[in-house]
Amino acid sequence: MPRLLLILPLLFAFNAQAETLEIPIGQQGAVLGSLPQLGESRTSVLERFGLADEEHPAVGQPPITRWDYREFSVYFEHEHVINSVRHHQPRAATPAKE
Repeated sequence: MPRLLLILPLLFAFNAQAETLEIPIGQQGAVLGSLPQLGESRTSVLERFGLADEEHPAVGQPPITRWDYREFSVYFEHEHVINSVRHHQPRAATPAKE
């Protein structure tokens, strides 16, 4: 019984740390068009999306390169896409009503 009394406060402490993230239905899965897909070549990405706004040099082994476009970034391992990530687009602030 004493062990239960020691563990019980810990269970409540972890539960109190939880957060709820709510995303309005109108913003879920917003489509910006198709992003580069896993395995796609650099040449294909260049043909579909044009020159990147910024190209970062390769880092690590195997070499990972990042191309930044206005709305997304593409990560390459050698010559092929390993991931595409949309950038966070903050909503325009609405003026407070007085």
